Amino acid sequence: MRPWIRPAFWWRLAIVLSAGLGLVTGDGSLVYFTVESNVMVLGYFAGALYWMAARDTAEGPAPRLRGAVTLYILITGLVAHFLLNHGADPLPGLVSGPDRLQNWSTFFLHYTTPVMVLADWLCLGPRNASRWKDLPLWLSFPLGYAAVVMVRAALFPGFPNKYPYFFFDPSGHGYGYVWLQIAQLTVEFIVLASAVVGLDRLGTAVRGRLRPATG
Repeated sequence: MRPWIRPAFWWRLAIVLSAGLGLVTGDGSLVYFTVESNVMVLGYFAGALYWMAARDTAEGPAPRLRGAVTLYILITGLVAHFLLNHGADPLPGLVSGPDRLQNWSTFFLHYTTPVMVLADWLCLGPRNASRWKDLPLWLSFPLGYAAVVMVRAALFPGFPNKYPYFFFDPSGHGYGYVWLQIAQLTVEFIVLASAVVGLDRLGTAVRGRLRPATG
């Protein structure tokens, strides 16, 4: 069966296009977790398309890496919507205002791509490949990102945009506030990572119950 007649192939191609459009139409740099996570999505799903075509399969490659990529892009979407944008509706900026192209980029990076990757995780295979023991490894990237930001700012105070996000900046409330924010985010990321694994297991259980009995 040709891979391009499978819905999974076209869905993953749409993910690649969403992440790619968000990256090329915006002006963000790799100092932002948003950009880094979307680059990971772009790389993983572009590789997945090649894998699916080469092996004539609907399954994605490296399922545990897929779980990590899913976690990172969900972090991007949730932090952007609730912490950075305070739950504001992103839709009006897509049709009015002077920065519509940047708003579209933000919409792709913060909303469209995370939702599509989550749907991929819930609906497409392989299933039941993530492990609870993967959580520390998955979490090492966002925690490492925070460590790099703080160390870089301390060693290179003239670095452009040394605090990409307000919760890293100690100038307003001091370092105690920053470490408290990092600790709170760490707890939230642990919960989110656990949810990613749990949804994988739940999806497997639901599909098993819905599968018609044989014999």
